[in-house]
Amino acid sequence: MPLIDMPLESLKKYEGTNPRPDDFDSYWERALAEMKATDGQLELVKSEFQVPFAECFDLYFTGVRGARIHAKYVRPKHVAEPHPAIVQFHGYSVNAGDWSDKLIYALLGFSVVAMDCRGQGGLSEDTGGVKGTTQKGHIIRGLDDHPDNLLFRHIFLDTAQLAGIVMNLPEVDPDRVGAMGVSQGGGLTLACAALEPRIKRLALMVPFLSDYQRVYEMDLAKDAYEELKLFFRHHDPQHAREKEIFTKLGYIDVQHLAGRIRGETMMGVGLMDTVCPPSTQFAPFNKITAPKTLELYPDYGHEILPGFGDKTVQFMLGL
Repeated sequence: MPLIDMPLESLKKYEGTNPRPDDFDSYWERALAEMKATDGQLELVKSEFQVPFAECFDLYFTGVRGARIHAKYVRPKHVAEPHPAIVQFHGYSVNAGDWSDKLIYALLGFSVVAMDCRGQGGLSEDTGGVKGTTQKGHIIRGLDDHPDNLLFRHIFLDTAQLAGIVMNLPEVDPDRVGAMGVSQGGGLTLACAALEPRIKRLALMVPFLSDYQRVYEMDLAKDAYEELKLFFRHHDPQHAREKEIFTKLGYIDVQHLAGRIRGETMMGVGLMDTVCPPSTQFAPFNKITAPKTLELYPDYGHEILPGFGDKTVQFMLGL
């Protein structure tokens, strides 16, 4: 098999490169305290899109720093309550997608909530107020400000807050909630399950937002990670701040959150992935101590992995 990264046996032992800040745990405890003190002001608005077997709503809540966050909520009709639910997260820069791609789970008796990430392609707000550059992406947004102002800190908290909101809905069984996503959505699935450890099952594909220094050292800071290279080129061309920058990025590196996950995990990895290289995906997977399954696709890269969607349906039916 061709190699774009480490041999498989090395990947299975890889523990990551990007530094973990010394105050990582207190950082996230402080962040969660801010989230819990935020009045979510939940609002459900019936959508124009409707189907006979489910109700579709635009769901809004207020996240940290006052941003109004939007999600699509599909609730099955004529299903015993409380019933299971799934929280979905989308890829980098886009949005929660069409209503129609949530209907398979509604037909199976699940409520489904798909979040628009703040400041990306959907309806969620970005309240701004950050110092420093925002060029080309959200990973570096807030990197020249206090670590508490990193944008992905807020997005990670949005995922956990939304999961908690779903668990509190009267029609949902809080002990039967799963999370899923691809690429950025995969990284957010890990963050959600780490910050809301009641998530029972998580299915993710080719996760993003992990092991930033490894990406850079592999000269793969392009495509989705292009902002890392541009940040150094424009703001630290001689890398005088390299250790500081990667350490600060460590606060929003999902590999460092993965040890908090308690839900059963299924992860799909393409071993030819040059966008999110396999080592950066193995780094969080190897830190998960909960039951876990790895689905490998030797000839696939950063793309939809065939059959993984069907495996996910079967996996979530176990909720």
